[in-house]
Amino acid sequence: MTTTLEAQLSDKLKMVMDETTGNVQEPLKHEEDSSIAPSSDAKTASPSSSDSATKVAAPEPEFYNKAQKYWSEIPATVNGMLGGLGYISAIDIQGSNVFLREIRVPGNRLALDCGAGIGRVTRNLLIPRFSCVDLVEQDSAFAEKAREYCISEDVSRGKVGHIYNVGLQKFTPSQQYDLVWSQWVLGHLTDRDLVSFFRRIKQGLAPGAFFCMKENVSSSKKAVEDKEDSSITRPLDSYEHFLKEAGFRIVRKVKQQNFPKGLFPVYMIACKPVSKE
Repeated sequence: MTTTLEAQLSDKLKMVMDETTGNVQEPLKHEEDSSIAPSSDAKTASPSSSDSATKVAAPEPEFYNKAQKYWSEIPATVNGMLGGLGYISAIDIQGSNVFLREIRVPGNRLALDCGAGIGRVTRNLLIPRFSCVDLVEQDSAFAEKAREYCISEDVSRGKVGHIYNVGLQKFTPSQQYDLVWSQWVLGHLTDRDLVSFFRRIKQGLAPGAFFCMKENVSSSKKAVEDKEDSSITRPLDSYEHFLKEAGFRIVRKVKQQNFPKGLFPVYMIACKPVSKE
């Protein structure tokens, strides 16, 4: 379903329970005991199995419907998007800005924000850099708020283009972008849909363009399943595996610094299509 740009960070800070209890923690939350595997009912295999590949716990309709319901009850505010941790937004944007400067995105015409929520990343990271930014956001209330939030009077540079009110598992880009940015949302995709999304996004990149993702990762080789918001926090090497399977090569990989202690590690990954190099 992939509903918000903050989908992996939102509305939570639950302590992780011991692995033998079968309980799991929320996406951006305490990491003291993070090597929790998905529960034993995780039966949906990844497109190609590996030791690092995760498995989705629920049948796909239930997996997506539960996430959509969860996000429909979250306030359309920065604090809502960040699960009460609105104060980390500036630190997050600063880290992303440094990352984008390091990879040197070649164009500044058009960017895409995947899982955009109310447009926090669009407004603060992408609009200052690009002439136009498109957004993908499934929750209609968040999508409506995003246009208002991103074209307010104090945002003078850039403009909002199309807002696609659809989940990432159904989204196919119809334009070519200089940058596609996806943040705190990929845990709401099943493994199969994640690889399919990567492949479709690859076709929506202009020559030389980057696909960048920023996600929580688990600290072990096992995934952490959150049944409340219906998401999965994957190990870093699972994302690397799925990106490679989809035909990407990783150009840069950086850990976000200066987040509060006790949270999941957050990594930024920049990639380019193998076939276009």
